[in-house]
Amino acid sequence: MNSESFARKRLAECCHLLYDRNLTVSAGGNMSVRLNDREILITPSGVNKGLVNEDDLVRMDMDGNVLSGGKPSIEYRFHLGIYRENPSTNAVVHCHPLHCLALTLKGEGIRSCLTPEGVLLLDQVPTVRYETPGSQELVDAVMEFSDAPAMLMDRHGAITQGRTLEEAFNRMEELEFQARLQLLAGEAPKLPEEEVEKLRGMR
Repeated sequence: MNSESFARKRLAECCHLLYDRNLTVSAGGNMSVRLNDREILITPSGVNKGLVNEDDLVRMDMDGNVLSGGKPSIEYRFHLGIYRENPSTNAVVHCHPLHCLALTLKGEGIRSCLTPEGVLLLDQVPTVRYETPGSQELVDAVMEFSDAPAMLMDRHGAITQGRTLEEAFNRMEELEFQARLQLLAGEAPKLPEEEVEKLRGMR
């Protein structure tokens, strides 16, 4: 598992990169990493992700207790739920990517089989129904798809998870790329089913 000092540095760097890539804006979104079987680090509430620093990050236990200074994101509960359900997951990223949001506003899901990378990194991407941010109803909605590597959130953004922070980041970046591609390409055909199955076998 991650040493806390290393995890703080990497998570702050990831937040800056997500912000620089326009995958989230202002204080939107929340990101976390697993420290060990009992604890996580998560971004604080109301802090711009482009400006967050290592000391701002909040350490919590798996029961939702704050172990270091600061106020965690109001959406910490679905992070904890995903970690509980997926022992191999060590990072969760929630952002508000523009093109992902645009698709949900149009009532469309991600067609992630347009390119090989979409299949390899994302495969089938569910859409979480809209619920109020920070509510238990949203937690329940997210947990219906807790094993999905990536999910859209209606009018709210997207969530990705990974065995590493880099994998969760890569999935978020790929998800937004696929959303933008879909909006540009319209009704372009997806990869042939036999190719999709071959790619799935490579994951």
